[in-house]
Amino acid sequence: MRILHTMLRVGDLERSIEFYCDVLGMRLLRRQDYPEGQFTLAFVGYGEESESAVIELTHNWNSKIYELGTAFGHIAIEVDDVYSACDQIRQSGGNVVRDAGPMQGGTTVIAFVEDPDAYQIELVGKK
Repeated sequence: MRILHTMLRVGDLERSIEFYCDVLGMRLLRRQDYPEGQFTLAFVGYGEESESAVIELTHNWNSKIYELGTAFGHIAIEVDDVYSACDQIRQSGGNVVRDAGPMQGGTTVIAFVEDPDAYQIELVGKK
């Protein structure tokens, strides 16, 4: 068994693809419209779906906003240098909501960024 993908519902698919690809450096792997169901799926990631977990961005054509709720926490991405990743994300127009620094009670360097729909993405320094 392996994890295939994590699905996020997004209000503006183009804006979300731009964020995940241009700001976080992922690639658009595939995209398909489902007119009968009135939704579009776009899969983004750092590697091929056959080899790594990816993110499924689901855009329901009649929904522009979702309530995030309190159960979902975040997606974590490992980066070589959290400090420089935050600088690069800011320069690309991304929103860093917790600056790079050691996690509370630990030494692992982390930061948090927010995607256009307010989903949290944790940046974790490579060990």
